[in-house]
Amino acid sequence: MNISDYKKIIRERMGDYRFSHSVNVAKEAKKLAKHYGADENKAEIAGILHDITKEMPKEQQLQIIIDSGIILDNVQLHAPKLWHGMSGSIVVRDELGIDDEDILNAIRYHTTGRAGMSLLEKVIFTADFTSEERTYSGVATMRKKSKKSLEEAMLYGYQFTFKDLSKRQLAIHPDEVACYNEIVLQISQTKGKNK
Repeated sequence: MNISDYKKIIRERMGDYRFSHSVNVAKEAKKLAKHYGADENKAEIAGILHDITKEMPKEQQLQIIIDSGIILDNVQLHAPKLWHGMSGSIVVRDELGIDDEDILNAIRYHTTGRAGMSLLEKVIFTADFTSEERTYSGVATMRKKSKKSLEEAMLYGYQFTFKDLSKRQLAIHPDEVACYNEIVLQISQTKGKNK
Protein backbone atom coordinates (compact mmCIF):
# COMPACT_ATOMS: atom_id res chain seq x y z
CA MET A 1 0.00 0.00 0.00
CA ASN A 2 1.05 3.59 -0.56
CA ILE A 3 0.07 7.00 0.82
CA SER A 4 -2.91 7.28 -1.58
CA ASP A 5 -4.24 3.95 -0.27
CA TYR A 6 -3.83 5.09 3.34
CA LYS A 7 -5.59 8.38 2.58
CA LYS A 8 -8.58 6.45 1.20
CA ILE A 9 -8.67 4.25 4.29
CA ILE A 10 -8.64 7.15 6.77
CA ARG A 11 -11.06 9.22 4.66
CA GLU A 12 -13.75 6.61 5.40
CA ARG A 13 -13.01 6.72 9.14
CA MET A 14 -13.03 10.46 9.88
CA GLY A 15 -14.72 13.78 9.25
CA ASP A 16 -13.36 16.60 7.13
CA TYR A 17 -11.40 18.39 9.86
CA ARG A 18 -9.65 15.25 11.13
CA PHE A 19 -8.86 14.12 7.58
CA SER A 20 -7.39 17.53 6.72
CA HIS A 21 -5.38 17.47 9.96
CA SER A 22 -4.00 14.00 9.14
CA VAL A 23 -2.97 15.09 5.64
CA ASN A 24 -1.29 18.18 7.12
CA VAL A 25 0.54 16.15 9.78
CA ALA A 26 1.81 13.79 7.06
CA LYS A 27 3.11 16.77 5.05
CA GLU A 28 4.74 18.39 8.07
CA ALA A 29 6.22 15.06 9.21
CA LYS A 30 7.79 14.52 5.79
CA LYS A 31 9.32 18.04 5.91
CA LEU A 32 10.66 17.55 9.44
CA ALA A 33 12.00 14.10 8.53
CA LYS A 34 13.89 15.57 5.59
CA HIS A 35 15.24 18.40 7.78
CA TYR A 36 16.45 16.07 10.56
CA GLY A 37 17.46 13.02 8.52
CA ALA A 38 14.63 10.66 9.45
CA ASP A 39 12.98 8.30 6.95
CA GLU A 40 10.59 10.54 4.96
CA ASN A 41 8.39 7.66 3.78
CA LYS A 42 7.91 6.31 7.29
CA ALA A 43 7.21 9.83 8.57
CA GLU A 44 4.54 10.38 5.93
CA ILE A 45 2.90 7.01 6.67
CA ALA A 46 2.92 7.55 10.45
CA GLY A 47 1.63 11.10 9.96
CA ILE A 48 -1.29 10.11 7.74
CA LEU A 49 -2.28 7.23 10.05
CA HIS A 50 -1.60 8.75 13.50
CA ASP A 51 -5.29 9.58 14.20
CA ILE A 52 -6.85 6.56 12.43
CA THR A 53 -9.03 5.68 15.46
CA LYS A 54 -9.48 9.22 16.88
CA GLU A 55 -13.14 9.43 15.84
CA MET A 56 -13.96 5.83 16.70
CA PRO A 57 -16.33 5.50 19.70
CA LYS A 58 -14.37 5.44 22.98
CA GLU A 59 -15.84 2.07 23.98
CA GLN A 60 -14.58 0.56 20.73
CA GLN A 61 -11.10 2.06 21.23
CA LEU A 62 -11.00 0.66 24.76
CA GLN A 63 -12.05 -2.79 23.52
CA ILE A 64 -9.26 -2.82 20.91
CA ILE A 65 -6.74 -1.95 23.63
CA ILE A 66 -8.06 -4.60 26.03
CA ASP A 67 -8.23 -7.27 23.29
CA SER A 68 -4.59 -6.58 22.38
CA GLY A 69 -3.46 -7.31 25.94
CA ILE A 70 -2.40 -3.77 26.84
CA ILE A 71 -3.11 -3.07 30.48
CA LEU A 72 -3.96 0.58 31.03
CA ASP A 73 -2.43 2.35 34.00
CA ASN A 74 -4.63 4.51 36.23
CA VAL A 75 -3.96 7.75 34.32
CA GLN A 76 -4.65 6.13 30.93
CA LEU A 77 -7.82 4.52 32.23
CA HIS A 78 -9.18 7.95 33.20
CA ALA A 79 -7.93 9.77 30.08
CA PRO A 80 -9.86 8.52 27.03
CA LYS A 81 -8.11 11.20 24.92
CA LEU A 82 -4.98 9.04 25.15
CA TRP A 83 -6.64 5.88 23.86
CA HIS A 84 -6.51 6.70 20.14
CA GLY A 85 -2.71 6.50 20.06
CA MET A 86 -2.74 2.99 21.51
CA SER A 87 -5.79 1.74 19.59
CA GLY A 88 -4.49 3.39 16.40
CA SER A 89 -1.17 1.57 16.56
CA ILE A 90 -3.01 -1.73 17.05
CA VAL A 91 -5.37 -1.11 14.11
CA VAL A 92 -2.47 -0.08 11.87
CA ARG A 93 -0.60 -3.27 12.81
CA ASP A 94 -3.51 -5.72 12.74
CA GLU A 95 -5.76 -4.33 10.00
CA LEU A 96 -3.25 -2.65 7.69
CA GLY A 97 -0.43 -5.14 8.25
CA ILE A 98 2.22 -2.53 9.07
CA ASP A 99 4.74 -4.20 11.35
CA ASP A 100 7.40 -1.49 11.42
CA GLU A 101 7.95 -0.93 15.14
CA ASP A 102 9.13 2.65 14.66
CA ILE A 103 5.94 3.61 12.77
CA LEU A 104 3.78 1.83 15.34
CA ASN A 105 5.52 3.56 18.26
CA ALA A 106 5.30 6.95 16.52
CA ILE A 107 1.53 6.45 16.32
CA ARG A 108 1.20 5.02 19.82
CA TYR A 109 3.14 7.80 21.55
CA HIS A 110 2.25 10.82 19.39
CA THR A 111 0.11 12.31 22.17
CA THR A 112 2.18 11.62 25.28
CA GLY A 113 5.68 11.00 24.02
CA ARG A 114 7.92 8.83 26.22
CA ALA A 115 11.50 8.53 27.40
CA GLY A 116 13.82 7.10 24.77
CA MET A 117 11.86 8.29 21.74
CA SER A 118 13.27 7.57 18.29
CA LEU A 119 13.83 10.37 15.79
CA LEU A 120 10.67 9.32 13.93
CA GLU A 121 8.61 9.41 17.14
CA LYS A 122 9.86 12.95 17.84
CA VAL A 123 9.03 13.99 14.27
CA ILE A 124 5.41 12.77 14.54
CA PHE A 125 4.94 14.24 18.02
CA THR A 126 6.15 17.63 16.75
CA ALA A 127 4.30 17.49 13.40
CA ASP A 128 1.04 16.91 15.29
CA PHE A 129 1.63 20.18 17.17
CA THR A 130 2.75 22.18 14.13
CA SER A 131 0.55 21.03 11.24
CA GLU A 132 -0.73 23.71 8.89
CA GLU A 133 -4.27 24.04 10.28
CA ARG A 134 -3.17 24.53 13.91
CA THR A 135 -4.08 27.98 15.26
CA TYR A 136 -3.53 27.76 19.03
CA SER A 137 -1.76 30.58 20.84
CA GLY A 138 1.96 29.90 20.54
CA VAL A 139 1.84 27.80 17.36
CA ALA A 140 4.12 30.26 15.51
CA THR A 141 6.74 29.87 18.27
CA MET A 142 6.33 26.09 18.19
CA ARG A 143 6.84 26.05 14.41
CA LYS A 144 9.94 28.25 14.71
CA LYS A 145 11.40 26.00 17.40
CA SER A 146 10.64 22.88 15.32
CA LYS A 147 12.95 24.15 12.57
CA LYS A 148 15.79 24.69 15.08
CA SER A 149 15.49 21.63 17.35
CA LEU A 150 12.88 18.90 17.77
CA GLU A 151 13.74 18.71 21.46
CA GLU A 152 13.24 22.44 22.03
CA ALA A 153 9.92 22.26 20.18
CA MET A 154 8.86 19.28 22.28
CA LEU A 155 9.73 21.09 25.52
CA TYR A 156 7.65 24.04 24.39
CA GLY A 157 4.79 21.66 23.52
CA TYR A 158 5.02 20.02 26.93
CA GLN A 159 4.96 23.39 28.69
CA PHE A 160 1.79 24.22 26.78
CA THR A 161 0.25 20.81 27.55
CA PHE A 162 1.20 20.75 31.25
CA LYS A 163 -0.20 24.24 31.77
CA ASP A 164 -3.47 23.26 30.07
CA LEU A 165 -3.82 19.96 31.97
CA SER A 166 -3.01 21.50 35.35
CA LYS A 167 -5.41 24.40 34.74
CA ARG A 168 -8.17 21.85 34.09
CA GLN A 169 -7.01 19.65 37.00
CA LEU A 170 -6.36 16.69 34.72
CA ALA A 171 -3.70 14.05 35.34
CA ILE A 172 -0.39 14.23 33.49
CA HIS A 173 0.74 10.83 32.23
CA PRO A 174 4.12 9.59 33.55
CA ASP A 175 5.34 9.07 29.94
CA GLU A 176 4.95 12.81 29.35
CA VAL A 177 6.88 13.68 32.49
CA ALA A 178 9.61 11.11 31.68
CA CYS A 179 10.07 12.50 28.18
CA TYR A 180 10.10 16.09 29.40
CA ASN A 181 12.68 15.28 32.10
CA GLU A 182 14.86 13.35 29.67
CA ILE A 183 14.96 16.27 27.21
CA VAL A 184 15.58 18.86 29.94
CA LEU A 185 18.50 16.82 31.30
CA GLN A 186 19.96 16.23 27.82
CA ILE A 187 19.80 19.93 26.99
CA SER A 188 21.35 20.96 30.33
CA GLN A 189 24.19 18.41 29.89
CA THR A 190 24.83 19.66 26.35
CA LYS A 191 24.92 23.27 27.55
CA GLY A 192 27.30 22.26 30.33
CA LYS A 193 29.68 20.66 27.81
CA ASN A 194 29.60 23.74 25.58
CA LYS A 195 30.71 26.13 28.37
